[in-house]
Amino acid sequence: MDTVRVIEVKENILADNDKEAEILRQKLKSKKTFLMNLMSSPGSGKTTTLLRTVEALKDKIKIGIMEADIDSSVDAETMANAGVKSIQLHTGGMCHLDAAMTEQGLNELGYDGLDLVVLENVGNLICPAEFDTGSAKNVMILSVPEGHDKPLKYPLMFSKVDALIINKIDVMPYFDFDMSKVREYVTKLNKDVKIFPISAKTGEGVKEWTDWLAEELNAHNK
Repeated sequence: MDTVRVIEVKENILADNDKEAEILRQKLKSKKTFLMNLMSSPGSGKTTTLLRTVEALKDKIKIGIMEADIDSSVDAETMANAGVKSIQLHTGGMCHLDAAMTEQGLNELGYDGLDLVVLENVGNLICPAEFDTGSAKNVMILSVPEGHDKPLKYPLMFSKVDALIINKIDVMPYFDFDMSKVREYVTKLNKDVKIFPISAKTGEGVKEWTDWLAEELNAHNK
């Protein structure tokens, strides 16, 4: 009987993607375009947080948004109605974007002249963490209703991000959510992560988040 060959497809795919991502990252840096990869579960408040972010920065920088989803164009329409250059990316059933898909989206968006492009990744805490999109920074949103135990359940996502936004702090009195435990769990996984508790609904804490983003963008474009 012939020996069956076993091919580690995932490892090869990830290695190839990492190479493409680094090429894209350098290309974007040369054009002084800051790409932010925004990840979270569905319903965490990504789009509302983006609207607050755009509101704070739109008079200072030029912004583009790429909304990724399995289907629909609701999020892109919401951003476009807010006056932001936006496109919707359909992944054809895939639960994440990789570097090649991200570059295709950037080319369709037309990012020349844009200071900041935000990729709102497909909503889940597993697949997007595995694939480098070529972003300058990875950011995730954890909402209070999801619970403070999520770093224990999805450690890879929390270990990969540069910043963690904890959204919906306005409803903390109604949920069993321990902010100190989140900080403890996350910093054990990722000691350099920046944590921003906010309420995208009320605006509380948003300035601290957008000030950090503006500083990172300025440093990137020097």
